[in-house]
Amino acid sequence: MTHINESAENYLETILILSKKLPVVRAVDISEELGFKKSSVSVAMKNLRERNYILVNKSGFITLTEEGGAIANMILERHELLTSWLVSLGVDEKTAAEDACKMEHVISQQSFDAMKRHVLKSS
Repeated sequence: MTHINESAENYLETILILSKKLPVVRAVDISEELGFKKSSVSVAMKNLRERNYILVNKSGFITLTEEGGAIANMILERHELLTSWLVSLGVDEKTAAEDACKMEHVISQQSFDAMKRHVLKSS
Protein backbone atom coordinates (compact mmCIF):
# COMPACT_ATOMS: atom_id res chain seq x y z
CA MET A 1 0.00 0.00 0.00
CA THR A 2 1.38 3.39 -0.94
CA HIS A 3 1.63 6.10 1.66
CA ILE A 4 -1.09 8.73 1.49
CA ASN A 5 -1.69 11.79 3.62
CA GLU A 6 -4.01 12.05 6.60
CA SER A 7 -6.57 14.11 4.71
CA ALA A 8 -6.88 11.50 1.96
CA GLU A 9 -7.18 8.74 4.58
CA ASN A 10 -10.00 10.68 6.28
CA TYR A 11 -11.86 11.11 3.01
CA LEU A 12 -11.57 7.40 2.19
CA GLU A 13 -12.73 6.44 5.69
CA THR A 14 -15.68 8.84 5.38
CA ILE A 15 -16.67 7.37 2.00
CA LEU A 16 -16.59 3.88 3.53
CA ILE A 17 -18.71 4.93 6.53
CA LEU A 18 -21.23 6.75 4.32
CA SER A 19 -21.43 3.80 1.92
CA LYS A 20 -22.64 1.67 4.83
CA LYS A 21 -25.38 4.20 5.69
CA LEU A 22 -26.51 5.54 2.32
CA PRO A 23 -27.64 3.89 -0.92
CA VAL A 24 -25.12 6.04 -2.86
CA VAL A 25 -22.34 8.42 -1.82
CA ARG A 26 -21.99 11.82 -3.45
CA ALA A 27 -19.58 14.71 -2.86
CA VAL A 28 -22.37 16.66 -1.14
CA ASP A 29 -22.79 13.81 1.38
CA ILE A 30 -19.07 13.91 2.18
CA SER A 31 -19.21 17.69 2.44
CA GLU A 32 -22.10 17.50 4.93
CA GLU A 33 -20.52 14.68 6.94
CA LEU A 34 -17.17 16.46 7.35
CA GLY A 35 -18.46 20.04 7.44
CA PHE A 36 -16.24 21.04 4.50
CA LYS A 37 -17.09 23.27 1.54
CA LYS A 38 -18.27 21.36 -1.51
CA SER A 39 -15.43 22.96 -3.53
CA SER A 40 -12.83 21.53 -1.12
CA VAL A 41 -14.41 18.10 -1.34
CA SER A 42 -14.48 18.30 -5.16
CA VAL A 43 -10.73 18.99 -5.26
CA ALA A 44 -10.08 16.09 -2.88
CA MET A 45 -12.28 13.73 -4.94
CA LYS A 46 -10.37 14.71 -8.10
CA ASN A 47 -7.08 13.87 -6.35
CA LEU A 48 -8.40 10.55 -5.02
CA ARG A 49 -9.75 9.67 -8.47
CA GLU A 50 -6.42 10.49 -10.12
CA ARG A 51 -4.64 8.24 -7.60
CA ASN A 52 -7.13 5.43 -8.36
CA TYR A 53 -8.58 5.29 -4.84
CA ILE A 54 -12.14 6.10 -5.94
CA LEU A 55 -14.38 5.88 -8.98
CA VAL A 56 -16.96 8.55 -9.80
CA ASN A 57 -19.68 7.66 -12.29
CA LYS A 58 -21.57 10.03 -14.61
CA SER A 59 -24.21 10.60 -11.92
CA GLY A 60 -21.54 11.69 -9.44
CA PHE A 61 -21.81 8.55 -7.31
CA ILE A 62 -18.53 7.77 -5.55
CA THR A 63 -17.26 4.26 -4.88
CA LEU A 64 -13.97 3.03 -3.48
CA THR A 65 -11.57 1.09 -5.68
CA GLU A 66 -9.97 -2.05 -4.27
CA GLU A 67 -6.94 -0.06 -3.10
CA GLY A 68 -9.07 2.80 -1.75
CA GLY A 69 -11.25 0.30 0.09
CA ALA A 70 -8.24 -1.41 1.63
CA ILE A 71 -6.94 1.90 3.00
CA ALA A 72 -10.39 2.94 4.22
CA ASN A 73 -10.92 -0.39 6.00
CA MET A 74 -7.49 -0.16 7.64
CA ILE A 75 -8.17 3.36 8.93
CA LEU A 76 -11.67 2.45 10.12
CA GLU A 77 -10.38 -0.62 11.95
CA ARG A 78 -7.74 1.52 13.67
CA HIS A 79 -10.33 4.15 14.57
CA GLU A 80 -12.75 1.63 16.07
CA LEU A 81 -10.11 -0.32 18.01
CA LEU A 82 -8.36 2.80 19.35
CA THR A 83 -11.68 4.39 20.35
CA SER A 84 -12.90 1.30 22.21
CA TRP A 85 -9.50 0.83 23.87
CA LEU A 86 -9.46 4.44 25.12
CA VAL A 87 -13.06 4.12 26.37
CA SER A 88 -12.07 0.92 28.23
CA LEU A 89 -9.32 2.95 29.92
CA GLY A 90 -11.93 5.40 31.19
CA VAL A 91 -11.76 8.11 28.52
CA ASP A 92 -15.16 9.56 27.64
CA GLU A 93 -16.52 8.48 24.24
CA LYS A 94 -16.25 11.90 22.53
CA THR A 95 -12.63 12.47 23.59
CA ALA A 96 -11.73 8.85 22.79
CA ALA A 97 -13.12 9.18 19.25
CA GLU A 98 -11.32 12.51 18.70
CA ASP A 99 -8.01 11.13 19.98
CA ALA A 100 -8.41 7.91 17.99
CA CYS A 101 -8.91 10.02 14.86
CA LYS A 102 -5.51 11.62 15.41
CA MET A 103 -3.73 8.42 16.46
CA GLU A 104 -5.05 6.25 13.60
CA HIS A 105 -2.94 8.16 11.06
CA VAL A 106 0.40 8.15 12.86
CA ILE A 107 0.63 4.77 14.60
CA SER A 108 2.89 2.29 12.82
CA GLN A 109 1.42 -0.97 11.57
CA GLN A 110 3.72 -2.85 13.95
CA SER A 111 2.52 -0.91 17.01
CA PHE A 112 -1.12 -1.17 15.93
CA ASP A 113 -0.83 -4.93 15.42
CA ALA A 114 0.74 -5.34 18.89
CA MET A 115 -1.98 -3.18 20.46
CA LYS A 116 -4.67 -5.14 18.62
CA ARG A 117 -3.28 -8.47 19.86
CA HIS A 118 -3.20 -7.12 23.42
CA VAL A 119 -6.73 -5.68 23.27
CA LEU A 120 -8.19 -8.84 21.73
CA LYS A 121 -6.37 -11.05 24.25
CA SER A 122 -7.69 -8.91 27.15
CA SER A 123 -11.32 -8.98 26.03
